[in-house]
Amino acid sequence: MLAILIGLTIGVGLPIQTSINSRLRDSVGSPFVASGASFTVGTLFLAVMTLLLEHSLLFSPQLFSSQPVWIWLGGFFGVIYLTGNILLFPKLGSVQTVIMPVLGQILMGLLVDDFGWFGSQRNPLTWVRGLGALLVLVGVICTVALSTWLANHHANAEAPATAGLWFWRLAGVFTGMLSATQTAINGHLGTVLHSSLKAALVSFFVGMVALMLIILLSRTKLQVTTPTGQHNPWWMWTGGLLGALYVLGNVVLVPLVGTGLAVVIVLVGLMAGSLLIDQFGWLGAKRHPMTLVQVVGLMIMIAGVALIRLF
Repeated sequence: MLAILIGLTIGVGLPIQTSINSRLRDSVGSPFVASGASFTVGTLFLAVMTLLLEHSLLFSPQLFSSQPVWIWLGGFFGVIYLTGNILLFPKLGSVQTVIMPVLGQILMGLLVDDFGWFGSQRNPLTWVRGLGALLVLVGVICTVALSTWLANHHANAEAPATAGLWFWRLAGVFTGMLSATQTAINGHLGTVLHSSLKAALVSFFVGMVALMLIILLSRTKLQVTTPTGQHNPWWMWTGGLLGALYVLGNVVLVPLVGTGLAVVIVLVGLMAGSLLIDQFGWLGAKRHPMTLVQVVGLMIMIAGVALIRLF
């Protein structure tokens, strides 16, 4: 029960972080600079917490030779996932940009559990767990795609026509698979380091370095401006704190329930958080009251999680 509460909580926090980072992007003018600032804040926060609670940021250098290279790549995969969503949105539209990565996350989560990849404990795929994963995906489609279709009276209203559409769809599935891979890797890293905090710090630090390199290579300048008719709120710099708690929560969650269930629990929380932001217009977002279809979709996702968890 505690694992489910952790997963739902960090999942709800993810769309809030996205809203905060979107506001930061409006001021800095670059998604990469906004993400870089978010990762930097998150890294500093985790470093301070690690020093306060564990009194050291260090770990044995022998781990670099005794552990596989992939154990340090979780943060890098997170940056690819983040950058991929930025590139996918203008190609696929908002609906498919959500659904394709979700499909990849669920698929990879089940594969990691079934084969025990990335140091994960094996949890063989049964038809009941497969049905639960399918219900989660159906719930996502109801919550995102079907409600949008009903609102626009046209299934392709938000998906711009583009050549090679299936290439971008497969790219979306691939980035989602990398996101689930990051979850598995970070969970195993926490076990190796005997510290969830240090594992989250390593992941965030790697992501921060990768984003800084992207910013330097693209020669993007940091310039904070004030959007017309608005002011820059202090909270636009806090997205990294929520991102740090998200990564830390996943590090704690994976050893408890496995990668597959961790992914789907967080997805349910993510969808619930997105609906709450739309319902109440939090953080300056435009209000979009929840529909019956979205509520039904959320209930279907919860049923899917129950199947995977209980069977």
